[in-house]
Amino acid sequence: MPTLYTIDASVFVNAYNIHEDGHADSLRFVDWLQSSGEPMIAPSLLLPEVAASISRVYRDEAMALEFADSLRALTHLTLIPVNDTVAWQATEIAAKYRLRGSDAVYVAVARRYGATLVTLDREQREQAAAVVETLSPAEAVAALSRPLDEEG
Repeated sequence: MPTLYTIDASVFVNAYNIHEDGHADSLRFVDWLQSSGEPMIAPSLLLPEVAASISRVYRDEAMALEFADSLRALTHLTLIPVNDTVAWQATEIAAKYRLRGSDAVYVAVARRYGATLVTLDREQREQAAAVVETLSPAEAVAALSRPLDEEG
């Protein structure tokens, strides 16, 4: 049975930016997701978050929009609108686990859909572990490698 993943914006941006620490693990994980067609789910907040980050780092609006659009076009990525229900669930998570608002939205989506949250944000990963399974990209890559190594 495939694992459903909620991927934080930090992972996609890290995979895109070759100058960031951890880039290789994030890129390997994102490449695996794309080639395997594993289902992904994320709040629609993902798109403005990646666009803002890419635009700030590269100072290139067109590049930022192109990257966000490429994520939006992934057929195995479902974007969940941040409606009143998701917003309130994120509000409760933010208050209880002292998470930043956007981080709580990703946790709320992962919890709602039974997904594993993959993030580079240490605080988000540690605080959210009480709510959902959380992994860093390096941990996700290691988890993917185990079954492959055991098979042969």
